[in-house]
Formats: sequence, C-alpha cells, structure tokens
Amino acid sequence: MITQRRRTAGIRIISEKANVHLDPGPGALVYSIKEGLDPQKLNGILVSHCHPDHYTDAEVLIEAMTRGMTRKRGVLAAPRSVLKGSETCQRVISTYHQSMPEQTLILEKGVEFQIQDLKIKSTEARHTEPDTVGFRFETTAFGDFAYTSDTEYFEGIGEYYRGVRLLLLCVMRPSGKPWKGHMTTDDAIKIVREAGPEQVIITHLGMQMIFQSPFKEAKKIQEKTSVPTLAAMDGMRVMLAEEIKIETPSKRGQSALNTFI
Repeated sequence: MITQRRRTAGIRIISEKANVHLDPGPGALVYSIKEGLDPQKLNGILVSHCHPDHYTDAEVLIEAMTRGMTRKRGVLAAPRSVLKGSETCQRVISTYHQSMPEQTLILEKGVEFQIQDLKIKSTEARHTEPDTVGFRFETTAFGDFAYTSDTEYFEGIGEYYRGVRLLLLCVMRPSGKPWKGHMTTDDAIKIVREAGPEQVIITHLGMQMIFQSPFKEAKKIQEKTSVPTLAAMDGMRVMLAEEIKIETPSKRGQSALNTFI
C-alpha cells in the first residue's frame, strides 16, 4: 500500500444487474475512473475488515453510489468494526455515509444477503482484525466464486469455498515466510486442495511476495494442486461464463459482463 508497487484499489464485480466494489482501498476511485468503471453505477460496496488497504475509499464510493449523497441507493455491507468500531479499531465509515445506502448490513460469519442478481454469504476469516470476513458469491448462471480476504490457514477454511469455480486467495507471503493472520503459498496449497476450485488467482501480494516473484509462487500452487493458478496483475479482468477467461492489461480486448477487476 505504502509503495504502490501494486495497486490497492480492490476488486470490481460486474454482472448483468450487480455492480459491486469489494475492499475499496487507496486508489479505488482514481483507478475505477482510469479503467472506465463509472463509480456512480455502483449498487453495492463490500468491506471485509477495518484495515486501511481495504476501506479508505469506501466513503467516497458511497458518495458516488448515492449520486453525491442526493439519493438513497445501493447496499453497504461490512463487519461491525468497520461500521460501529471495536476493541481493535474505531469506526471508519461515518454515520452520515452509513445513512445514505438503501441498506447497510453488519457482517459476521454466515450472513447471507443479495445485491441484485448476486447472492452473497460472508465466510469466516482469522486475521489480526478479529471481525474480518471473506465472501462467497453465487451467480444465477455461472456458478460460485469467492474471495478469502486476509486470513491465516485454519482447519475447515477450505469447506467455505468447496465447489467454487473461481477462488481469489489473499496470499501475502511466499512459502516459508509465515506471518500471523496472513496466508503463505503453503497455506494456499492446502486450501486449494480442500476446496477444489476450477481456477485460482492469488492477490493481496506483500512486498516479500513481490520480491520472491508471485508468478513463481502461483506456478508452485498449480504444480502441487493441478489447479490452474495465476498471480493477479493490476487491471486484470476475469470473465466468469461457461469458460473462465482471463485478460491481462496487455491483451485486453472489449470489456465484458461478469468481470472482476
């Protein structure tokens, strides 16, 4: 986040009806516009936990979603720490901004809700911010995908993601470099084996991962699990359809629905 060696703008999820921004960290507004994604078209904002690389642009995206705070629109969903504060962090989205979405939801493990045509369930995560959650998304036509958020490995985590087609893993550290509350390549291998996804993308790459080469670490996961695995790139787009198609910025053609950015 501090060096911006990689963007910290989060992920945009677009389907036929849903337009959702997941974990809008620093740069979410600027890079949304740069990528041609009008933030005023948002109808959902999801925040996984109360750390600045996941929430700092949430308020400005709420302002965009609600058309400059003139219309009650969309859904805001986040853990209690983000919305109300906790022992580990203060509230990071103001009462004023929380009042403008049509629906504001407090998340904990197992909460189910819907944003347009996306069914969403919050999943358990174990991070240095205790209220952290991950997300599992169910689409109408093309199966499920999921995002772990920041978490360390724990027994049973793979069950939350069993059967998803696309699994986005927040892999902060390379093999042999553990850090409490975060995932390493070795942890990712265990989760992929347990969950059995069709495609894996590792993201939320820390500096040690970048220096080690996330592409080599992704290859290691693929070799150990036989599941196609890629390291995220800034501006990468993933189309979830009958087949999963991935476009890197250098090979991008026309944008498409069901896109993750």
